[in-house]
Amino acid sequence: MVGDLAYTAAFYLLSLVTLGAAAGVVVKRNLVHSALLLALSFIGVAGLYVLLEAEYLAAVQILVYSGAVAVMVVIGIMLTVRGEMEDSNPPSRLGWSAGIVAALFSGILILIVTATPWKQSVQGAIEDSAPVIAQLLLGEYVLAFEAAAVLLLAAMMGAIILAKGADET
Repeated sequence: MVGDLAYTAAFYLLSLVTLGAAAGVVVKRNLVHSALLLALSFIGVAGLYVLLEAEYLAAVQILVYSGAVAVMVVIGIMLTVRGEMEDSNPPSRLGWSAGIVAALFSGILILIVTATPWKQSVQGAIEDSAPVIAQLLLGEYVLAFEAAAVLLLAAMMGAIILAKGADET
């Protein structure tokens, strides 16, 4: 009983943090603050993964999204900032229409989720999912894993060259 109450409280707390940070990403005028709130939202999603007993996905969420993507967004913002930071995120006149489209999209999503007959697996969850995923990544899907690593390395080298500035001769 106490475990269920703690699990429910943790779920609602993580959901509140995730959704609040996601709303802050959209509302904030300062792009760096928006990027930091995006990282907080990613961390909240990782916490939800932990509650679902998907520890590997939680670790990847924190390492890749909260770490790498958030840092890349902040670096991108700092490379493209125009004068004052407040001037880098100008207001838009399309706020109301964007809100209406978002509300319609959310309504359609809620309809689809509630109308879908979800099936439960009879096998249950895998106890230690990390070794199983590691075996697949380093066995059957090693070529795709290495191709993704090379692609990320090329993207990182390109970002460094763009940030440093190439000398034209």
